[in-house]
Amino acid sequence: MDKLWSPWRSQYIDSFMDKHKEKGCIFCELSKYEVDDADNLLIEKGELTFTMLNLYPYNNGHLMVVPYEHKSDFQLLTDDENAEVMEKLQLAVKALKMTMNPEGFNLGANFGKASGAGIDDHIHFHVVPRWNGDTNFMPALGEVKVISQDLLLTKEKLIKAYNKIKQEISQT
Repeated sequence: MDKLWSPWRSQYIDSFMDKHKEKGCIFCELSKYEVDDADNLLIEKGELTFTMLNLYPYNNGHLMVVPYEHKSDFQLLTDDENAEVMEKLQLAVKALKMTMNPEGFNLGANFGKASGAGIDDHIHFHVVPRWNGDTNFMPALGEVKVISQDLLLTKEKLIKAYNKIKQEISQT
């Protein structure tokens, strides 16, 4: 698939990856940051997991739920980690519905390099919002995927939605 030229994005991606990669696992490193830090894509931090925007999204609003514990084997997740992953996936779907109004979602995970995992040694789960027609002529004929939203602006909108949902939950 061809890519559209966007040098401003590659500079951001390169600086982000360089900053975090040199310290080891990018997910383990990111888990140390705070949501309100402007130089990361964290959306929410739970007790056992954190949620972040994907730096290389399949679609606008592509989120990931990541356990703090560095594990490469899905079967090593504890019952508590599994429960929080599901809770956070549901929260992500609700927040994305509030902010982006998608018509559907893909939820999933890639375990191992052979499955397509970009980072295969630290389990993470994807939430990809979908719209009818989002696989249009660009990827089908032009072999190009256009991501039209700025990641940091999307981060701000999603953090507001997460805070609103948490406030509603605490009031019930």
